[in-house]
Amino acid sequence: MQTALGAPDTTGTRRPGLLGWLLMAPMLAWLTAFVVAPTIILLVYSFCQRDDLGQVVYAFTWDNYHRIFFDADTGHFGTTYFTVFIRSVIYAGLTTVICLVVGYPVAWFIGRAPESRRNLLLTLVMIPFWTSFLIRTYAWITILSTNGLLNGLLQYTKLIEEPWEMLYTPGAVVLGLVYSYLPFLILPVYGSVEKLDNSLVEAAFDLGAGPVRAFQRVILPLTRPGIIAGVLLVFIPAIGMFAISQLMGGGTEPTIGEVIQNQFLQARDWAFGSALGMTLVILFAVAFWFTARWQTAER
Repeated sequence: MQTALGAPDTTGTRRPGLLGWLLMAPMLAWLTAFVVAPTIILLVYSFCQRDDLGQVVYAFTWDNYHRIFFDADTGHFGTTYFTVFIRSVIYAGLTTVICLVVGYPVAWFIGRAPESRRNLLLTLVMIPFWTSFLIRTYAWITILSTNGLLNGLLQYTKLIEEPWEMLYTPGAVVLGLVYSYLPFLILPVYGSVEKLDNSLVEAAFDLGAGPVRAFQRVILPLTRPGIIAGVLLVFIPAIGMFAISQLMGGGTEPTIGEVIQNQFLQARDWAFGSALGMTLVILFAVAFWFTARWQTAER
């Protein structure tokens, strides 16, 4: 029987009706205006050229993509921009791994805590979001600087004699990324842990499984959806993040986000910046595709 929200098809599933599409209209309009349209503009610009005045010339060319991966003088594979992509992937990968190692036990503890304490523990996780992102980043700069709080504490306790150079290093960049994105992994994993049926874990122990085997065969598969969601929420934005690498890394080893920003704002090469952006979008799509395939294969 057809309803206002939709009608069942031959397979028994419900198709959205007029009211259903109307309810989805604001979201579709938002996606079209702020996701689809900018991506199309970026795609068109990536195949354009730049004139001497920095204006976009609408002449089709593959040179922008060729410039990313192949040296202009020798024609060999591998350029500075390709190295920047690899560096960005490494930073994002390390950030994701550290967030997973640190965040999973935290999410497990919160998810298995008494219900009366869960809201308080979640609030503690969300406290960093109560302040501005820039304020939190500059706070870390104050902590890690040569004359900062951490070096002062280590020297006061006689653990070190000379200040360590902790700021403007790859380690500082990864630390800033982990601090910024750790809650994005904790929350999805917490959602999976909270829904975990504890009787399944008890059944595994009753059948002779030890803690490690119960975790591998029962807990990990049941919380995998939260892990996958958390990994995507951390890895994808961490690749393109430029503010942390710029402020805490000092721009000595730029990431792809910094390079794209410089192409648009300083070099005024919108065509090449768009090509870098589209390459990043393709990288996001590939990461999402592999994650979806892995999740499907595990079912």
